[in-house]
Amino acid sequence: MASAELRDELNCSICLSLYTDPVSLRCGHNFCRSCIVSVLDAQEAAGGYSCPDCRAEYPERPALEKNRKLRNIVERFSSTQPDMEETRIFCTYCIKSPVPAVKSCLQCETSLCDDHLTAHNKTVDHISTEPTGSFGCKKCSLHKKVLEYYCPQDAACLCVSCCLVGEHRGHQVELLDEAFENKKKKLRKYLDEPNPKKSEIQTRIQNLQDRTRNIQEKASNKRQNISRIFMDIKKQLQAAETKALSEVSRQEEKIVSQISHLIKKLEIQEDELSRKMRHMEEMCRVTDPIRLLQGSDNTVNSHGGDEDTGGDGGEVSTEEDLDEVLISLTLHRSMRDIVTNVASELGVHVPDILLDVDTAHTWLKISEELKTATDSEEYQEKPESPGRFVDYSQVLSRCGLSSGRHYWEVEWDQIGTCQLGMSYPSIQREGEESDCGCNDKSWCLDMYDGGYKVWHSSVTLALRVKPTCPTLGVFLDYEAGRLSFYELCDPIRHLHTFTASFTEPLHVIFYVEHGASVRIRS
Repeated sequence: MASAELRDELNCSICLSLYTDPVSLRCGHNFCRSCIVSVLDAQEAAGGYSCPDCRAEYPERPALEKNRKLRNIVERFSSTQPDMEETRIFCTYCIKSPVPAVKSCLQCETSLCDDHLTAHNKTVDHISTEPTGSFGCKKCSLHKKVLEYYCPQDAACLCVSCCLVGEHRGHQVELLDEAFENKKKKLRKYLDEPNPKKSEIQTRIQNLQDRTRNIQEKASNKRQNISRIFMDIKKQLQAAETKALSEVSRQEEKIVSQISHLIKKLEIQEDELSRKMRHMEEMCRVTDPIRLLQGSDNTVNSHGGDEDTGGDGGEVSTEEDLDEVLISLTLHRSMRDIVTNVASELGVHVPDILLDVDTAHTWLKISEELKTATDSEEYQEKPESPGRFVDYSQVLSRCGLSSGRHYWEVEWDQIGTCQLGMSYPSIQREGEESDCGCNDKSWCLDMYDGGYKVWHSSVTLALRVKPTCPTLGVFLDYEAGRLSFYELCDPIRHLHTFTASFTEPLHVIFYVEHGASVRIRS
């Protein structure tokens, strides 16, 4: 009861709750600051002020003084009553002023403060628990009695009637508190013992985190490398631009200089011709026959020679022009060098792949530049060759790749069916195992109207993508044992990667049927 009485003393008479920022009037009564301010504001409209407790009147609005000591007492009282705010379970018998409960009696279904708990325990021997407002879950739903036992067989809490006459009659039961402690011991033992599954999960998480850091580090290095490559490209482009512009300027300067020289020669000839014409005009004005006849012969003879000289100068000026082919070649060579340097930086070689006519099936047409294979409806006259495919419309490339990283592109006309891939030169030339992908010597991507498939050792896998672009890229890393196919749409899409330990040189292999055509892009 002491705590209840103390709480009564710490309640504001206006809001009936614990003081909040307590202040005092001159009469000595205390209130919450917000409470008394609201009262005084209401009294101001009426024209007078008074204390809400003792009715002491004030001619003017009274000053409010902070009561620090009372505020400290309220704070200390609140700190000693944590359950009141956390559980909101109060003593059933402290009606005038709520006091936090310390225990609940399951039989009586009441919650008790310290004082009432002491009195309760003197009169009855009931089961008490931590403060609760849910007594129903503590009692048997069938017999309405306190749950005192635990049945391990059914994992159920029981009352005494359940053990004697209920469906659990004859079961081995435990006291609820004992079962509670036993369960806690098992839980602690489980927590204390090493958990292999948890260790495995933690290891996997650690591995994934390490992998994440590794990927992020690789991505960061790759970004730096790409930035450096593009900086080099910009410098090379600047140099290529300077070189091409210099070639244009060089040709311009040379031709303009020649033309200027020719203009000067022609101007000299023009001046000489004008001088002679003025002389002729003077001679025309001469009245002495002898003087005129003696001077006219020299003038006429020299005039004929001037015409010939002028003609030679005119031929030179009309033939000179800019050598646009030379300018284009200069620019093309610079661009080629840039591409070569970038490929070298990336460690990728672009091979010049040519098809081997001596391996092509007789119904397969190979273009003159040895870059295109087409399924022909006409028999192609070809000499006998031990390396020629007999049963399938296939062809190999001339040269094989036995080391390094290589990249090339092919274009399918999206007609019929086309297979492209890599093969050992030891692939059979006839029989079922000569078919690309139907043996352990070849790896191929099968392209058709409905989608893509990949083949190796007669095992096929349908890819869950639809063709959207006729151009495909092939990447081979011989040492790493990787053969990858990409669809060169925007953005580029990875289709599939084969992994293997290559033991022979790899040749490009094409298979086409139903009028299909495939071309190696230069």
